Amino acid sequence: MPTSSASCESSPSPWPLYIVNSSPRFSDSNSSMHRQPLEPCHPDPNPNLDIQKPFSISRSSDPQTLVHLSFFMDHRFFAAGTSHGFRVFSCDPFRELFSREFKDGGFAAVQMHLRSSILALVGGGPHSKFPLHKVIFWDERQSYWASEISFRSEVRSIRLRYDRIVVVLEHKIYVYTFNHLRLVHQLETIANPEGLCAVSQLDGSLVLACIGLRNGQVRVEHYAAKRTKFIMAHDSKIACLELSQDGLFLATASSKGTLVRIFSTLDATLLQEVRRGTDQADIYSLAFSSTAQWLAVTSDKGTVHVFNLKVNPGLEGGDEPQNASDADVAVTKLSSPLSFIQGLLPKYFASQRSFAQFHLPGDTQYIAGFGHQKNTIAVLGMDGSFYRCQFDSENGGEMTELEYHNFLNPEEAAS
Repeated sequence: MPTSSASCESSPSPWPLYIVNSSPRFSDSNSSMHRQPLEPCHPDPNPNLDIQKPFSISRSSDPQTLVHLSFFMDHRFFAAGTSHGFRVFSCDPFRELFSREFKDGGFAAVQMHLRSSILALVGGGPHSKFPLHKVIFWDERQSYWASEISFRSEVRSIRLRYDRIVVVLEHKIYVYTFNHLRLVHQLETIANPEGLCAVSQLDGSLVLACIGLRNGQVRVEHYAAKRTKFIMAHDSKIACLELSQDGLFLATASSKGTLVRIFSTLDATLLQEVRRGTDQADIYSLAFSSTAQWLAVTSDKGTVHVFNLKVNPGLEGGDEPQNASDADVAVTKLSSPLSFIQGLLPKYFASQRSFAQFHLPGDTQYIAGFGHQKNTIAVLGMDGSFYRCQFDSENGGEMTELEYHNFLNPEEAAS
């Protein structure tokens, strides 16, 4: 269906900025275009985007390089932003679901909303497909550009869940409803060039975690309960953070990369501390299992570490996580999931070494997520590598490699 095309409307300084080019999927049924002021911006000097134009595949002769990797939907799928487009895969079974390749630019952020086949994209790489201050929405099912949001500064990252779109800039975070692209919240942060942010994924209320206004500080928003918690997680800069699927638990790592700390998001209590190693490292990813029984950590040391967590005794290994709305009840009652044994526990579980490990080849960046099958881990590398491995939940130790693929160059023989 045709849409209007505009990127930033000029007016007396400062210029207002609007959500524009909304298709019926994003706009109110009683309006052809929903416009929501955001923040001042200068007019786009190159307003050449025609989002009515279908996505035509035009392959480049240059070799593809990876710009971005991210898991979504409970680690069951992942997206790769490349120098010439984007690709979406399922993890188990491993297969490519679809891809789009062309020769005029790439993407540095790719997130997908599987309930509607909408992708949120941010340009990037050696030659960006779109200006870096725009979030572009692509409808894979109908094969057309659906909408865009423009900002004054570059978009650092994006997060999607079934009901919200979160856009992270270097000093601000914007939260929108998914159905109407309505701005519902904005937060200020300390400088956040990596776009650090995490959101809960279960149906129910949204929990959001981001860096605060001081080095080492994390801000947690429980939206349904309308409560904000500030956690001084580390003395040094936050390098990585992640929420459990229900938003009840927060894992953080600092720029030192030796310790990972797990907090209750309900009352900011430090619940456990795990030790990756003694030498400094860059932490690339943190991931909770669905029950928050396990935590996976990757770093520049080339090892995936899995830690056995003791923060959620109410769930056994095979149980399903609680609905996120349960968090609201807990916040309202000012009680945490550990309240019934708080008097018996120390302030936190003493730091411990990893329970299981998987050693990776090469000098590249890896991220990890828990697989759909029990005790499995999916590992993605910026060299195009995909590993699926399994750990022994009783004895730990070195994990077993189950499969390997190179999704960037599929013709490479599996190891």
